[in-house]
Amino acid sequence: MELKIEERYHLIVLKLNGKLVGGPFSEELNTTLHKLIIQEKLNIIADMSNVSFINSTGLGILISGYTTMKNADGQFKLAAIPDKIDGILSVTKLNQIFEQFNTVEEAINSFK
Repeated sequence: MELKIEERYHLIVLKLNGKLVGGPFSEELNTTLHKLIIQEKLNIIADMSNVSFINSTGLGILISGYTTMKNADGQFKLAAIPDKIDGILSVTKLNQIFEQFNTVEEAINSFK
């Protein structure tokens, strides 16, 4: 899993690329979110467009990101979710937890 950080307007877009299955990525995302909290950058969009696979550990990573930002009075939204990942979010009912958007632009506009 690769993570790229892009600042757009007053928001942070986390571009996720690859398989979201845990490993060192979990710690990398946690560290990144805590650094953003210190910088008072609390509005996060996870761009899921290049996520090819997710397992239960990957779902846990997303939940952890959501909880971390919520506890800091921030927001963690998902955008551009591939159909097969969206299906997993639906089956696990996580689509009721996360705000989801078809595109990153729609997610950005939701903060305005």
